[in-house]
Amino acid sequence: MKNIIHTFLFVCILLIASVATIYSQTVTISVNSFGLQPNSRINAVPYVKQAIQECKKHPGAILKFDKGRYDFWEAHCTERDYHESNTYDHNPKILAILLEELEGITIDGSGSEFIMHGRMQPITLHRCKNVTLRNFSIDWEIPLTAQGKVINTTSEYMDIEIDSQQYPYIIENNQLTFVGEGWKSVCWSIMQFDPENHFVLPNSGDNLGWGKIYHATEIKKGIVRLSDPKKETNIYFPAPGTLLVLRHNDRDHAGIFVYHSEQVHMENLYVHHTGGLGILFQYSKELSLNKVHVIPNAKKNRIFSGHDDGFHFMGCSGSIKVDSCSFAGLMDDPINVHGTYARITKILSPTRIQCRFMQNMSEGMEWGRTGEKIGLIENTTMRTVGTGSISKFEALNKTDFIIELTDTLPTDIEIGYALENLSCTPNVEIRNCHFGSCRARGLLVSTPGKVIIENNIFESSGSAILIAGDANDWFESGAVKDILIRGNEFRYPCNSSLYQFCEAVISIYPEIPKPNIDYPYHRNIRIENNTFYLFDYPILYARSVDGLTFSGNRLIRDYHYTPYHYRKVGITLEACKHVLISKTTTEGEVLGHNIEIKEMPSSNVKLKNEKFFKKIR
Repeated sequence: MKNIIHTFLFVCILLIASVATIYSQTVTISVNSFGLQPNSRINAVPYVKQAIQECKKHPGAILKFDKGRYDFWEAHCTERDYHESNTYDHNPKILAILLEELEGITIDGSGSEFIMHGRMQPITLHRCKNVTLRNFSIDWEIPLTAQGKVINTTSEYMDIEIDSQQYPYIIENNQLTFVGEGWKSVCWSIMQFDPENHFVLPNSGDNLGWGKIYHATEIKKGIVRLSDPKKETNIYFPAPGTLLVLRHNDRDHAGIFVYHSEQVHMENLYVHHTGGLGILFQYSKELSLNKVHVIPNAKKNRIFSGHDDGFHFMGCSGSIKVDSCSFAGLMDDPINVHGTYARITKILSPTRIQCRFMQNMSEGMEWGRTGEKIGLIENTTMRTVGTGSISKFEALNKTDFIIELTDTLPTDIEIGYALENLSCTPNVEIRNCHFGSCRARGLLVSTPGKVIIENNIFESSGSAILIAGDANDWFESGAVKDILIRGNEFRYPCNSSLYQFCEAVISIYPEIPKPNIDYPYHRNIRIENNTFYLFDYPILYARSVDGLTFSGNRLIRDYHYTPYHYRKVGITLEACKHVLISKTTTEGEVLGHNIEIKEMPSSNVKLKNEKFFKKIR
């Protein structure tokens, strides 16, 4: 009997070992084996579809491209409705590469270029697990943003040189209108860049206003004159040589959209252009990006990259790790991590509430799921007045939904209060990244998870770091509870142009109609051992924080630009408590010795071993 048992166990071990051997052998599937050749310029979409179908038969497969150029056209693309965060609701989305309900797949481009044609979403991951994307770039043949160069300026007009091969255009109804593969759109905004370093020109920001109010005429092919005959803008025309980014597209899709997926890793990618957000992660978890670069295509002499944010994380959970990535030429923020507030519009019963998306670029999203925890927010002070768990989520339409809770609501909940999904709140690590000059801010982070921002270089046009939170305008949640900002370099041109919320190099600016020191919104923010190169006064602005440390930071005077900001103090504190400022060191004639205090007693600020900053009222 004993021998029979031993034999049975031995056979089981052999079977387990053989199965393990089978699954340990990674299958590599070549896209090119289906007849697609690199650099052929033919439509890659149907061939990639075939290859993905083959991958489904081999869990853990590597889908490999021979190095070269691959073109993706709208024909044969999958069309599907997606309601994507911070993106206009233009549906259906045109999906060039769709990975749906796949596990363990790797896409390896071998250094290839993926070139898009038309208004499409290059890559979509839908409910996938353990996926790696690596070694390829994304760009457009005719991009959905344009650029030009000022060649002549008077008080009445400016003449712009436009490469009509890269950026085909027409003049229609006196408006500069760009045309592409199945689309046309009117220029509506103009950004100014330095021709030498490709930084947003200081103190320019959005100062050229809405491009579509200008009167456009073509002087000759490739030369367009923009004038302002009605004097509606009262804005100067930039000097000859200035490079201009001419914005004309809607943010209608992402470059890579990761939806309800987990364990997603990206490495050695270049996203040279998108018509909306660069890489959007929505309701996904356990995410890592290493050496992913959202930067202009220098080979095409472009100074712009994405139409909007670089990496955008909405409603994510678990861990997010970003390492050794870079950003430049974006028309919005390089990284934005947040959730989405909704507003209570009806109280249907003690356990049921009707809610609404208040921002049109949130409409249609699946706000919550059974078992998830929510917070109930009083929207004037932004304090959390209660929590609960979802037992049922019911979408009524794109704007309104009903949530049923497992327990009764607190008795003081009112219509107009906000709702936060507390289950969709990630921990975030951002290290060794380069935040180059982009249109707006550098890093936006709004999550109660643990956040580490370490050893990065910031050269953002607006505030380098914005910690916001807002249940009244953008409706991006939520309050932070543990942020460490350590060992970073904040260089010129940080905060050299004014945009929304850019009160200082680091701006902690929740939109709270009535800040109350008894109900602090943010908590436990440490800014330690960083180096600031400062040409202007404002270094730190903080509103409604309990536990704020500014310690061991090195301030160096910079002379790239003259001070312009309306804030003339180094640190501004509003309705904060438990603030510690210590061990600041300086080099040169650094501006902003003073600390301005509002809506709080000065005793809430402690100076310890501090020789530079001084408190004022």
